[in-house]
Amino acid sequence: MTKKQRALEIIERLKKEYPDADCTLDYNEAWKLLVSVRLAAQCTDARVNVVVKGLFEKYPSVEALADAEVSDIEDIVRPCGLGKSKARDISACMKMLRDDYDCKVPDDFNELLKLPGVGRKSANLIMGDVFKKPAIVTDTHCIRLVNRMGLVDGIKDPKKVEMELWKIIPGEEGSDFCHRLVWHGREVCTARTTPHCERCVLEDICKKRIK
Repeated sequence: MTKKQRALEIIERLKKEYPDADCTLDYNEAWKLLVSVRLAAQCTDARVNVVVKGLFEKYPSVEALADAEVSDIEDIVRPCGLGKSKARDISACMKMLRDDYDCKVPDDFNELLKLPGVGRKSANLIMGDVFKKPAIVTDTHCIRLVNRMGLVDGIKDPKKVEMELWKIIPGEEGSDFCHRLVWHGREVCTARTTPHCERCVLEDICKKRIK
């Protein structure tokens, strides 16, 4: 079985296992997802979803958050960890959206990368979830799972993993595939030394299990 064949089979099985491939960050506007994904670095999505409720109640628009004092943002987002740097990035990002993009999140990958605090993972998430364009989000779950599954070979660098996956994952499947990897990584293919292979729908084709 080639890597592409394995990838296509994994995609189909995970579709059946996790039919709802939703982002686990709560949002109803693109700029709010930008804020949440920055806060999610080294923090659980569940905690981020709680913290941003207070943030967005106090600052309900791009303009409001752009005008906020960085110290005030930091006071609210501190429970997510790295409060100082995250607050600084969020403030700078909102100011740039206000001043350069008419308060609208750009739908171009390279334009997204210009925003403070936005890297490839965040840009791909926005492209896939907000704009429904081809995207591959290489978070920790994705990197761990695709290595175990044999879709990439011992690669840990997020950008290199992303580039390898583009070769074997159909563009229209990438975003949902990565969301399903998050669910699968939390419930079955955990970060433990011994994941729950005995109840994995991919057991018979997973390289870690069959080698």
